[in-house]
Amino acid sequence: MEPNQFETFFQDEARMFLLASIRIALSEDGPDLTSTGIFAPEDTAQAQIVAKQSTIVAGLPILPLVLEFGDGTCRIHLNVDDGDRVSPGTLVAVMQGPAAKLLKAERVMLNFLCHLSGIAELTSRYVESLRGTKTKLLDTRKTLPGLRYPEKYAVLCGGGHNHRKNLVEMCMLKDNHIDRAGGITQAVAQLRSAHSPCPPVEVECRTRTEVEEAVTCDVQRIMLDNMHTEEIRECLDLIPDKIETEVSGGVNLDTIHDLAQLGPDFISVGRLTHSAPASDFSMRIEPL
Repeated sequence: MEPNQFETFFQDEARMFLLASIRIALSEDGPDLTSTGIFAPEDTAQAQIVAKQSTIVAGLPILPLVLEFGDGTCRIHLNVDDGDRVSPGTLVAVMQGPAAKLLKAERVMLNFLCHLSGIAELTSRYVESLRGTKTKLLDTRKTLPGLRYPEKYAVLCGGGHNHRKNLVEMCMLKDNHIDRAGGITQAVAQLRSAHSPCPPVEVECRTRTEVEEAVTCDVQRIMLDNMHTEEIRECLDLIPDKIETEVSGGVNLDTIHDLAQLGPDFISVGRLTHSAPASDFSMRIEPL
């Protein structure tokens, strides 16, 4: 990843949502009655977060943000960078501070780190499957509520690319929009009339006939949705180079390389975020 990618990504609205999700996660746990009942306020400890499997790392810079919601008495050092691959036993972070505060933050930090690293790891496998093709991997909006931005950031850590992060960045015409407007031509015209300037327009096409109509509308991108391989091949031949092409629907690790060989600009995969298994990290605490 590029240096400072985390700070670049999490600005303005993205940072607001990230901090809100951290605040909610800590609030869900409530006071840590167990730790405050066992440890005195002056008890300090050192905590180490260790990888228990080979994985791409994502979400490490979130850890100090979790700790900052306390009183600022915890210190943390990150030993690796987001986007790095670590092996089992790698020490990824070391922190010191009041023992009860570290324990209060433990599960929240691990939940973010394990979940986001799992997304990055799965993304990296899809990216590897695209090696040797021109096709770029896209995520989708099939994300957990409230975690849209962290999950899309994790996709970047794994080498993928982001589709629209919200409903503002791009207008996507789906079957419901097209059917209501009376056709692709009418729907595109309505969007361009309603919004000035109009965001980029993508049309989700179900048939060759719809692709042909979308081409005449000169939209920014055409999605070939849930088509068979031969249909995709035929439709890609109809779309001029100036219009971006995207293949979507039911794509998995067994099929993505063959689909990329057909030559689309993008392939979008919902399972990057909605079905990625968590990576395994643990936190060990020792008294100081």
